[in-house]
Amino acid sequence: MSDKRDVVRYEDTPKDVHSIGSGSTYDHAGIHRGIDAEVAQFFAQQTAEIQGKVIDEATNRRLRWMIHKRVLSVMVITYFAQTLDKGTINFASIMGIREDTHLKGQEYAWLTTCVYIAILAWEFPTNRLIQRLPIAKYLAFNIMAWGAVLACTAACTSFTGLVIVRTLLGVFECVCQPAFVFLSTMWYTREEQALIIGCFYSMNGFQQCVGGLIAYGIAHIHGATLKNWQILFTLLGCITFVWGFFILFWMPDSPMHAKCFSLEDRLLMAERVRKNETGIQNKTFKKYQAVEAFTDPTVWAITLISFTNALPTGGLGAFSNIILNAFGFTQLQTYLLAIAQGAIIMLFLFSAAYLSKKYDQKLLCAFVYTLPNIAGTIVFICVPTSPHTKVGLLMAFYCMQGFGAVAVLNLAIMTGNTGGRTKQVIASSLVFVAWAVGNAIGPQVFQDNDAPRYIKAFVAHIVVYGVQLGAILFLRVRLMRLNALKRRAQAASTKFNGENVDENLSHQHAFDDLTDQENPDFRYVY
Repeated sequence: MSDKRDVVRYEDTPKDVHSIGSGSTYDHAGIHRGIDAEVAQFFAQQTAEIQGKVIDEATNRRLRWMIHKRVLSVMVITYFAQTLDKGTINFASIMGIREDTHLKGQEYAWLTTCVYIAILAWEFPTNRLIQRLPIAKYLAFNIMAWGAVLACTAACTSFTGLVIVRTLLGVFECVCQPAFVFLSTMWYTREEQALIIGCFYSMNGFQQCVGGLIAYGIAHIHGATLKNWQILFTLLGCITFVWGFFILFWMPDSPMHAKCFSLEDRLLMAERVRKNETGIQNKTFKKYQAVEAFTDPTVWAITLISFTNALPTGGLGAFSNIILNAFGFTQLQTYLLAIAQGAIIMLFLFSAAYLSKKYDQKLLCAFVYTLPNIAGTIVFICVPTSPHTKVGLLMAFYCMQGFGAVAVLNLAIMTGNTGGRTKQVIASSLVFVAWAVGNAIGPQVFQDNDAPRYIKAFVAHIVVYGVQLGAILFLRVRLMRLNALKRRAQAASTKFNGENVDENLSHQHAFDDLTDQENPDFRYVY
């Protein structure tokens, strides 16, 4: 927070449970009907001790670093583990797992597809459990479970066994993205969310770097009792299990339960996110909010972008090493090239997060970062594979790594434009179901009889990217229109990008669990 509008005076915020969301209705117990009872009781604690406190730039920086240490560190390391563990099958694909487990035809592709089918089936239940349960404890349980499942992959000797463990892996791993998106809204401001989401999402690229090095090292092991791919699964599974156990004791469930911080700091951390207008938590499922989510074109546009961005990603994620190997690169060269691939993913991702924050233009950045994907795909379709073209094809392949940037910006749009906890649960479920469907279909587009060029798959990618560009433009126009209607209703004025400047919004309903359509103070960001 760097300017005057980011300075929050605590004396201007509610001092007791009755003042939270002033002007709203209360029940006989004196608790506001919309606000979560736990949140209300939290704000009612010892507020006299912090009366007059100001969240200035120095205080905000101090609070943010405290949150980074306990929350962001867990998100980043866990997401790294999740992407590395899920992507281990890609490294194992050229380590002998296909031959040792007698895979044939499309069976290898199904080992990626089944993960996303499991995510598709379990996405809404896990979102609901995230809403109901202590989030850190639920996250830790799932991490330990998928670590155990990953280690068990080393014992598989057939396609059936691999499908079972990969499906269970999808069930336990699918907690990560919705949990982290929820944590981003709970602990960070809307201005910070794109970069925060970018930090953990960048692990998609970093795991390629580290995974390539790990696979390179393990590939040099000869004469061991276990095969190389079995060593890979066992090692990573055990490390993940230990990490999940550590989270049980390290990560707080919410500002209300963060006993590692003082009460004053916890209250200030909660106050920091007041202007998000998306609240901290609410465990009650509200049917009308679910209906609003299912009928909101904004939610469906974000869902469509999630699908169109995930479909090419799913295919490339499963087949990238096979494609690079087909260019004429050796097994060890392919592993080392994955390091450069990971670095490029991170470059795309962080540059997109930075530019979107600097220019306050998330959707325009998403549009621009889709274009390199299209350019690289066109090269793949038009240029034949030969020793003279393999370097050019490799560069085109690297251009197709902008998917991470678009995914991060799309998630930031979802978190910043969805109010009401139940509506967030439905929106998050739809977005990640679409992501799972895209990733499940993606490998199936790469047909075995179309190898090694996979021309039909890349033609399908071009069509999907065209739909994505159209959805981005529609969403931007819609959000601009919604902001204009809200300003007109309040006779207020804002700057061009839709964020609050001179409106002097009271943020009285910030923790009332109102949807973005209900809340008069809510402004959409794009």
